[in-house]
Amino acid sequence: MTKYDLIVIGGGAAAFGAAIRANELQAKTAMINAGLPLVQCLDILSKQTEKENFRQVIAQVMRDVEAGTTLAEALGKRENKKAFDELYVNMVEAGEAGGILDNILQRLATYIEKAEALKRKIKSAMVYPAVVLSVAVLATSFMLIFIIPTFAKMFSGFGAELPLPTKIVMGLSSFLRAYWWVLVGGGVGLVVGLQRYYRTDRGHMQIDKALLRIPVLGDVLRKGSVARFTRTLGTLISSGVPILNGLEITARTSGNRVIQEAIMAARASIREGETISAPLRQSTVFPPMVVQMISVGEETGALDDMLARIADFYDDEVDTAVDSLTSLIEPIMIVVMGTIVGGMVVAMYLPMFKLINVVAGGH
Repeated sequence: MTKYDLIVIGGGAAAFGAAIRANELQAKTAMINAGLPLVQCLDILSKQTEKENFRQVIAQVMRDVEAGTTLAEALGKRENKKAFDELYVNMVEAGEAGGILDNILQRLATYIEKAEALKRKIKSAMVYPAVVLSVAVLATSFMLIFIIPTFAKMFSGFGAELPLPTKIVMGLSSFLRAYWWVLVGGGVGLVVGLQRYYRTDRGHMQIDKALLRIPVLGDVLRKGSVARFTRTLGTLISSGVPILNGLEITARTSGNRVIQEAIMAARASIREGETISAPLRQSTVFPPMVVQMISVGEETGALDDMLARIADFYDDEVDTAVDSLTSLIEPIMIVVMGTIVGGMVVAMYLPMFKLINVVAGGH
């Protein structure tokens, strides 16, 4: 198998939702470099692919190429959109036009590997706080539903006035046991409502703006978006894709509506004969260093190389930001959980202390 074919599979599989291993991508490129005909490479790939749906896609692409269609046209057919995104198709088209398909597929393999690694980092940054918060909510709910009622029964015959903290905790426990379904229903309704709002243009923009403003986590998302933007655009430009097309594709794959609007503004600026850097600077989304480096790249004619350097730098920045987020959340959640659990324990023991004082005073 040639290097080309395995990279085609790797890219398609990544867009399809299941990335192929890096050594398989390299093997595909090796096949094409070895001089195997493209149809034969596609045939080998379709036979060795484990996923049935993707095997059928590759087999159909092979039949189309065998019938005289270009590889880019075969990949870009409507029924293949889920397997091969616009970025992939445009890069393959540029590779075919320039006679450098093997180099383009190698770049695609590298791009996909780094893009998937970045995606995993950002997901871990977002999943970790959610998991910790869920554990905290479940632990607190368990205490209020199962532990506190035991103390409430014991205090029912106490006779004396209960301390205010005890009343508050017992009230929360009673409310949660009686109206837990209201809280669950409200939570589900809130999630569904946010999802529907996010599907609207205004909601998408407002929520994406809010995400970028979240302390620490917003920094991770911003740096991840910068890394994705620069990596994607740099790969497209270096592969020979026209810059206007490259910016449009990059905007659609940015993952954040705020970033997308800034990129589309840069595209409009270029169309009018201006630079990319000016609208990016005005958007205030991109750090000044990024805008300055892009400006230098434009002036020196080495924009693709400069974008690749920025992407490498921000890949490392995302790693650092994720580590910072993790190290910050752990002590915060320990303090919060300790305060909640400790507060409930103290609230439940206050009446006992009061009873002991009364008994001791009576003697």
